[in-house]
Amino acid sequence: MSRSVLSHFLTLSHSPCSRFTPSLCCGFPVKYMEGTGLVRRSRRPIGLRGTGFPSICSVSASEPVVQESSPSSAKKRVVSGVQPTGSIHLGNYLGAIKNWIPLQNTYDTLFFIVDLHAITLPYETQQLSRATRDTAAIYLACGVDTSKASIFVQSHVRAHAELMWLLSSATPIGWLNKMIQFKEKSRKAGDENVAVALLTYPVLMASDILLYQSDFVPVGEDQKQHLELTRELAERVNYLYGGRKLKKLGGRGGAIFKVPEPLIPPAGARVMSLTDGLSKMSKSAPSDLSRINLLDSKDVIANKIKRCKTDSLSGLEFDNPERPECNNLLSVYQLISGKTKEEVAQECQNMNWGTFKVLLADSLIDHLHPIQIRYEEIISDSAYLDRVLAEGSKRAADIADATLNNVYQAMGFLRR
Repeated sequence: MSRSVLSHFLTLSHSPCSRFTPSLCCGFPVKYMEGTGLVRRSRRPIGLRGTGFPSICSVSASEPVVQESSPSSAKKRVVSGVQPTGSIHLGNYLGAIKNWIPLQNTYDTLFFIVDLHAITLPYETQQLSRATRDTAAIYLACGVDTSKASIFVQSHVRAHAELMWLLSSATPIGWLNKMIQFKEKSRKAGDENVAVALLTYPVLMASDILLYQSDFVPVGEDQKQHLELTRELAERVNYLYGGRKLKKLGGRGGAIFKVPEPLIPPAGARVMSLTDGLSKMSKSAPSDLSRINLLDSKDVIANKIKRCKTDSLSGLEFDNPERPECNNLLSVYQLISGKTKEEVAQECQNMNWGTFKVLLADSLIDHLHPIQIRYEEIISDSAYLDRVLAEGSKRAADIADATLNNVYQAMGFLRR
């Protein structure tokens, strides 16, 4: 759940989900058995290039990993969230929130506002509370159904911060030092201004996921590394404190955490900037012209699309690496219109930019208008919104506290 989401997760194919598991030795990951004499350390580095920890899952951005729950079994659980910093924009919506709607019909879903993550970089304290409420209202306006999903605020469930501290004791510093997003953001902020929280951000994200014994996590391309760290950390804690060790302490034994798997949407995982087709649409970009905010007026949307960066080539086409803006704008139109890639390619192949921009702007305005109307209704009813968040946090805390108490016991703490 980077600065935009964990998440997040369009039409999902319901093919059986493949399991992604690390190499095992006697039931435990090979890396934890090194040094025992039972396995030999490989001379060749393993894992993602540049991450410093073993790669334990391989996913493709072109196909989602989805598993239908059978009527006879409990629903699998999905968790995701978005930060309340800045305005929720089209990238947050198409890359995460819009994809939550079909998920809530199949899975046990928890969607939260990750306000603890929002303070890892400088922020306006007076705006945090309001932005948190706005984000919750947008969740509801976009179609999150409280009869099917729980909506809550991360900081309202204290177990998030507590589990993060416990997990920090089991997280090698080398794993965090090599996280790509930490390197990028610390470089921009300057080393002297970087808070410790930015370094430990992935541990809090792991806490967000593991607290709820999540089966799946909706992730975009930029979140796969964080999820892999979460999976590896779950395996590490399970080995260090679970199994027979936990049973000796009076626990139930077995694994402490489920090892979550990724849900990746077939399209829309990375909506790019309107001013640079090679950069992700971001709340932190200095120019507001680089993004479409969900609450932008129709005149603002039309103006931003009119002024967005394009190229001088004739015709429009997908997947040309020399035309990143063209591919991005066509992809946005595809997702907003609900048409297939083939349908959009055929419709737009002979269009000029002037004609297409009008088509795209009109489609965006028509799609976002009902969301904006519903948002205004929700944000004006503060009692309703407070009730939704209170009910959501209570259910989330019940699940999280059970996990947290089990971790405390497994790590040998005196019972309260």
